[in-house]
Amino acid sequence: MTIWLLILIPAILAGLSLAIKSNVSRPWVLVVAAVAHSSLVARIWFLGSFPSSGTYLLLDPAGKMVLGLISLLFLAGSFYAVGYLRRRVDRPNLTFVVSLLFFLSAMTVVTFSQHFGLLWVAIEATTLASAPLLYFNHNQRSLEATWKYLLICSVGIALALLGTFFLAMAETFNGPIENALLLPAMMARAGSMSVPWLHAAFIFLLVGYGTKMGLAPLHTWKPDAYGEAPGVVGFLLSGALTSCGFLALVRLTQVCQAAGQMDFARPLLILMGLLSMGVAAVFILGQTDYKRMLAYSSVEHMGILVLGLGMGGLATYGTWMHLLNNGLAKGILFLSAGNIHRHYKSKSVAQVKGVFHRLPLSGALFMAGFIAITGSPPFALFMSEFTILRGGVADGRWGVVAAYLGFLAVIFIGMARIVLSMVLGEPPKDETASGPKDSFLTTLSPCLLAAAVLLLGLFIPSWLNHAIESAAALVGGHS
Repeated sequence: MTIWLLILIPAILAGLSLAIKSNVSRPWVLVVAAVAHSSLVARIWFLGSFPSSGTYLLLDPAGKMVLGLISLLFLAGSFYAVGYLRRRVDRPNLTFVVSLLFFLSAMTVVTFSQHFGLLWVAIEATTLASAPLLYFNHNQRSLEATWKYLLICSVGIALALLGTFFLAMAETFNGPIENALLLPAMMARAGSMSVPWLHAAFIFLLVGYGTKMGLAPLHTWKPDAYGEAPGVVGFLLSGALTSCGFLALVRLTQVCQAAGQMDFARPLLILMGLLSMGVAAVFILGQTDYKRMLAYSSVEHMGILVLGLGMGGLATYGTWMHLLNNGLAKGILFLSAGNIHRHYKSKSVAQVKGVFHRLPLSGALFMAGFIAITGSPPFALFMSEFTILRGGVADGRWGVVAAYLGFLAVIFIGMARIVLSMVLGEPPKDETASGPKDSFLTTLSPCLLAAAVLLLGLFIPSWLNHAIESAAALVGGHS
């Protein structure tokens, strides 16, 4: 029953929001849905339960981690969305609110899916639900970003569908079977799967779901999508949607591990991870648009996740830590960047100066987000990135470790150049063209997220550490 409540509450509230005529009142439906959803998720977490509904829908430790993150980020984003939409009365928000609610519902299905076919359907649903959010500003650039998002993600999801067919072929190679593509049954008989078909499935699913995560080279939807979407949408795409793509790769890795094919899978995961970090480093160095900078930062951190998953062992524990920490830190950056963009009415680094003077709180949050996302102490990303580093050192992967550290250093320098030039210095003298200042609702969520990232850098509660260990153990990880 809990599973269906989590899936249906956002969908039902999306329908009810159609009856609300006021653009001012309607966004509060997001808060109602977020509070209800997060309350149910908190009950699951703190009761230690793993609800199920049949064989297709079942919560396991990996799904629990991603579900908790999605619910937390949506809760933070819902309060920000109310403050944001209150200042955008020029734009009808019905489609925005309805799409966000269906987006939450689709992502929830992803976390419970134990069947690779259902998983594919749910991830495709997240694409369809989130696409209208990118077009909220109704201009040529947002239209172009929406079409690019749909086109590239459709290519990725088509490759993932082909990979799912190959996975079915690997499982049924020796004859028809029951419960094909069902994860628990598949892992139980993984030793009898066709290795060539499994290898082909892994390649196509890695590229397909890697597109959803924004891994290079099929990352090119991200700069446009994040650059044109409202800050709260970019935040949910970078922290929640990409986590759904990562969960799909975790499911695939579970199958490869059960089939004894990690020697094939690990090098490909590590290659995709380092390639994404390298591409992000190159583009961040020459970036002149701070919202696109955040997109390439997302490419980097998705690369770190896949890299850690590929290295295994201790690095996998660090990867699950990083999934949580990255989602929280991205909220600080995207939401404060949204405040900066509305005030300065520009995404150009050259035109945004002296944020500390104009928007003291958003400027401080943007600086804190930069320090956190680049893995600087005492924020939590330092611990997760350092844990992944320790995993690489423990396994003697010196070339990977060197590339990992090199890319992190280059990205830190590139982001520092942009962020420092924005928050410091003298602001433009003409304030007549400036937009709104900070408000309670548009700064509450990033402040709380910043506090969470800082606290997790100093102390990890035992219940959270246990959840991370359980998720890592599914793919052979350990603390």
